[in-house]
Amino acid sequence: MKTHIKKFLQHKISLIVLACVVLAVMFLVGVYVGKNHAPSILKITSVIHKDPQVTTEADFEPFWKVWNLINEKYPSASKIDDQKRIYGAIEGLVSSLEDPYSVFFPPAESESFGEMVRGNFTGVGMEVGIKDKVLTVIAPLKGTPAYKAGIKSGDKILKIDATVTNNMTVENAIKLIRGEKGTSVTLTIFRDGDKEPQEIKIVRDVIELPTLDTEKRADGIFVIRLYNFSEHSPELFQKALVAFADSGSTKLLLDLRGNPGGYLDAAVDMASWFLPVGKIVVSEDFGGNAEPRIYRSKGYDIFNEELRMVILVDNGSASASEILAGSLNEHGVAKLVGTQTYGKGSVQELVNVTDTTSLKITVAKWLTPKGVSLSEKGLTPDYLIPVTKADIAKKKDPQLAKAVQLLLQQ
Repeated sequence: MKTHIKKFLQHKISLIVLACVVLAVMFLVGVYVGKNHAPSILKITSVIHKDPQVTTEADFEPFWKVWNLINEKYPSASKIDDQKRIYGAIEGLVSSLEDPYSVFFPPAESESFGEMVRGNFTGVGMEVGIKDKVLTVIAPLKGTPAYKAGIKSGDKILKIDATVTNNMTVENAIKLIRGEKGTSVTLTIFRDGDKEPQEIKIVRDVIELPTLDTEKRADGIFVIRLYNFSEHSPELFQKALVAFADSGSTKLLLDLRGNPGGYLDAAVDMASWFLPVGKIVVSEDFGGNAEPRIYRSKGYDIFNEELRMVILVDNGSASASEILAGSLNEHGVAKLVGTQTYGKGSVQELVNVTDTTSLKITVAKWLTPKGVSLSEKGLTPDYLIPVTKADIAKKKDPQLAKAVQLLLQQ
């Protein structure tokens, strides 16, 4: 190791701040309600204060016709708040993108999502996504009710209590799964290799997101198990690397299995400990809407050629996990061992629409340093090592065993 490693590592890293950009997308405001006593269906016909930047040839007449038909024919239409209808219309607008990760949050949902991002919420403790149009568990978080109940990465969620999940958005699923501490939710899941679905009952609790833990093995291998990429992860990862340097080991095993990701900046910062300044960590592909945005190593680059590194990944490794693993693998720093990663390669931006509402919208796709899209199939490990039911029953970990073999051979 380079002699200045400890001093450099102990410098304080600035914590990551989620940047929210204000974007005005609600142009359906200030509607004119005409008091026309003639027998006309179309009482609301225009949009006042329309955003001058919005240009569309779309015909809004059907929208207003339906609005008025609801008023005239729906029995309890007068009890439905008009603003709630507008929120519903915006949700429909966003759902037309057919992107499960782009979602509009009305006030209650916006507050709830903010709590979840900050890592302080009640629920079962698992990350879910849409894979092959099916609601799927990305990963249960270590130590949470979902983890303890036996939920696995890749489990397909068919029902939440009595509600079928067909065509359900991720956020609507989260809304149903989350709840008050002490209450329960029953998930009907189908697991690859099973013949029939199974029901798993989970009791909700306060979720404290774990970040990482470390271990110096008897064989000299230093293990860092990273569970998420939160705003505090870079600082804790830095401390873990200090412990690695103090241990005297040159063999590092980074376990990203079941890590659903988190902040991009955290992944870039972590990669920077291993890469020279300017090396590409990941890039954002905006699909022709703008020039790609390239994120490069900050160049901490504290390890010399003595470092031996292996990263463990599986189908629960997603998003920032794939970014970190992909960059270190393609730059020749680490070998990957495990199974195919999840493939969560889209970039979402959280935008404040109003003081109480927000929009999470996909703006780009992640590309590895060599230009491989993480959204397609994720990462393919250098050593594909499946974990069978027999392995689990015997409490064997063939992926860990392979990683240890590679490190000791080197």
